[in-house]
Amino acid sequence: MLYAIAAVLVVLWLLGFIVMHVSSFLIHLLLLAAVVVVVMHIVRGRKAP
Repeated sequence: MLYAIAAVLVVLWLLGFIVMHVSSFLIHLLLLAAVVVVVMHIVRGRKAP
């Protein structure tokens, strides 16, 4: 589920950056949030049942 959230955030970032030609601070925050979500998932790993 975290990868899905990260993918959505990256897509939104790309749309905002490429399609709308907007380079505001919010777009870079979306990319940062996507990276943080992926890193959190990698660090936590899979929990043992």
